[in-house]
Formats: sequence, C-alpha cells, structure tokens
Amino acid sequence: QVQLVESGGGLAQAGGSLRLSCAASGRAFGGYAMAWFRQAPGKEREFVAAIGWKGDRTYYADSVKGRFTISKDNAKNTGTLQMKSLKPEDTAVYYCAAGLVLTTINQYDYWGQGTQVTVSS
Repeated sequence: QVQLVESGGGLAQAGGSLRLSCAASGRAFGGYAMAWFRQAPGKEREFVAAIGWKGDRTYYADSVKGRFTISKDNAKNTGTLQMKSLKPEDTAVYYCAAGLVLTTINQYDYWGQGTQVTVSS
C-alpha cells in the first residue's frame, strides 16, 4: 500500500504560479511511477503529467506543456508539480497518483484525496 497526500493548492491569479506537493508513505515510493490528474466541476478527470519511477521519462498533456513541470524525489518520497503561467481553465481539484506502470491513462493504483487549485482572471 502507498498513501498519498497532496498539498500546496490554493488561489492564484492568472499568470501566477503554484507548487503542488505529493507526500508518499507506505511502500517504497521510489519504485512507482507518479502522475497528476485534475478534475474540474462537471468534467471528467483528466491527465496532467506523469513521470517514470527513476524520473527519466516525463509526459505532459498538451494543455500544460511548457507551463507545468513534474518531478520526483525518491529519497524524500515526494513528488512535485510546478505550475507556472496559470490560466483560469487550470482551475480544478488536482490529484496525485502512483502506480507500477507509467501511463497517461486514469489507471493508477494509488490516489491522494486531491487539492483544490483556483485561478482567477
């Protein structure tokens, strides 16, 4: 089992930045791929970014490419999503996920409870 807890969400203005963190406990986080998904009100959960267990492979949704950066620190059992140039359409609940398979599909084994990100125009 892996427990994930997100933090760092909040309110930002358009063009601003936020940094989300994902703290992992339980089984060794180092062996897991990690991803971030988000879900806006009335919409399905969508893929944002993913990183391989060694941190050597990353994938991004086209909507965030060049603005968001995903990273992973296996020594500290943490993952991070650095978000810059935020847009109102980035407003959503952001979820951290972990699993043995690196994928952009909503099929990760473990999920956090989510953290709200609100971007005002």
